[in-house]
Amino acid sequence: MNRKFQTSNFKLFIYISLFLLILAGQAFADLTVDANHSHIKIDFFYHGSTMSVRGTSDPGVDLIIKLSSPEGHETLKQKGKVAGVLWMNVGTLNIEDVPGVYFLHSTKRIEDILNAEEMQKYVIGYAALAKHIRINPIANNEDKDRWFKEFVKFKENSKLYSTSTGKISFTEKDGKGSYYILTDWPYQVPPGIYTVTVYAVKDRHVVETAQTNIMVEQVGIVRTLASMAKNNGAVYGIISIVVALIAGFGVGIIFRKGGGAH
Repeated sequence: MNRKFQTSNFKLFIYISLFLLILAGQAFADLTVDANHSHIKIDFFYHGSTMSVRGTSDPGVDLIIKLSSPEGHETLKQKGKVAGVLWMNVGTLNIEDVPGVYFLHSTKRIEDILNAEEMQKYVIGYAALAKHIRINPIANNEDKDRWFKEFVKFKENSKLYSTSTGKISFTEKDGKGSYYILTDWPYQVPPGIYTVTVYAVKDRHVVETAQTNIMVEQVGIVRTLASMAKNNGAVYGIISIVVALIAGFGVGIIFRKGGGAH
């Protein structure tokens, strides 16, 4: 009898635990994400665009939106004085496990809504990214921090890295939340597949994530010229010279016509 009673209690405990887990999952199962441009085409007249990200979320969470490229290899030129006079490239740093593009937006400061372990786990924020990547050759961690800051500065100047706080708008209706952000999409972003990840954060932990992808590709004459430059550099060089000569000849004719009246 006692054994049956214990078995029944154990089953009841399992059922209650499963029920609570289901409820917990439903409590944070409202996060969605959608990008208005899932396929960006780089044509002859392309000069960047705008990107909006929207979706639904639980009203009781903070949000972090990360848009990044796959991790890969980057190089950074080291500059130094040669003979104590001239500033020149004196070496090359190899940076591994680093995204070429990294845009980060949050409802509040990352440090105020997420603990350090979670930042590192999801590689959220420059501090987490600095620990995640590998830089060689370097002498010590101070050297790594210094060159990482230089790398980020270079990327920000190239419009390929950026962070912002407070630009995500949030509205609530009938107990459901909706978020929206509109950002610039720089023309410097190269072709590739990019991941938009939205993190719902509560009590300094990530409680849910949602993802979507964005494809950027060259089309038309831009794609043809890029392929030619990569696969047949000699032909591409000849065409470039011919185009430059034709353009120069046309400008010369215009100026001669303009000067003929004097």
